Amino acid sequence: MPFDDLRADVHSLLPGRSTEAGATRRTALQAALGLGYAAAAAPLMAQTAIVTPADGLDAGTVHYEVNGFKVPAYRAAPAGKTGLPVVLVVQEIFGVHTYIADVCRRLARAGYLAIAPELYARQGDPAQYSDIAKLMAEVVSKVPDAQVMADLDGAVQWATAHGGDAARVGITGFCWGGRIAWLYAAHGPVKAAVAWYGRLVGSPSAVTPKHPVEIAPILKAPVLGLYGGQDGGIPLDTVDKMKADLVQGSAAAKASEFVVYPEASHAFHADYRPSYRPGPAEDGWKRALAWFKTHGVA
Repeated sequence: MPFDDLRADVHSLLPGRSTEAGATRRTALQAALGLGYAAAAAPLMAQTAIVTPADGLDAGTVHYEVNGFKVPAYRAAPAGKTGLPVVLVVQEIFGVHTYIADVCRRLARAGYLAIAPELYARQGDPAQYSDIAKLMAEVVSKVPDAQVMADLDGAVQWATAHGGDAARVGITGFCWGGRIAWLYAAHGPVKAAVAWYGRLVGSPSAVTPKHPVEIAPILKAPVLGLYGGQDGGIPLDTVDKMKADLVQGSAAAKASEFVVYPEASHAFHADYRPSYRPGPAEDGWKRALAWFKTHGVA
């Protein structure tokens, strides 16, 4: 079970010494802003998270069917455009909340059709949980990798039937989704992937039979890994192990790269959390867009 994700996210949610009054203020801020973040993802930062407007975009919730189940997804794309490059956006452990939707809108403003499926939809709603350990035990740990791969395949099919270009598909993911981005680069029809601080190693289980380090040699698409040097849940020696395995693998594996930001911790791109680091976040975003362009997604 992915409890490394739990440890990493717990670290990223700690702003240092906090008080009950401070937590109350954060809760009030969250309610006043109407941000729609999963309760488990609190505390919010003191300032408003980045908000990307939806004007000029087709944005909102859609559904598509996979094995008889209607998967909800948030999508954003330039309004009235077709033949668009596609980016799958994979959630943190907290699901598809406002931050993930905003990432989709940022990508849409860069010219992409971005789609973020609710990959826990069969197991539960992360927004209903205020306790991270309970969320992990009751929802996240019960989500099979095989289900996730199929739901992402369905997202590609939906996107390419609604204005997306099937020949230009990429994927990006954050934390839990970073691990998934690595896995999908070995599974799905993508030209490139960007994995933000996704764990690389772990114990096999029925729901997570393999981890990125085990599929590294068979990647079908090159992956850009963006990691924090101070990440308490992803030791740098696991990054080193992944690098060593990549150079022994496929052409896509050999073309994969890592960028480690020495002073950043886990979730440094998550602008609604105390772990946010503007410098690494902005640099990583520029690198992600350049990566997609270099490898034929843009």
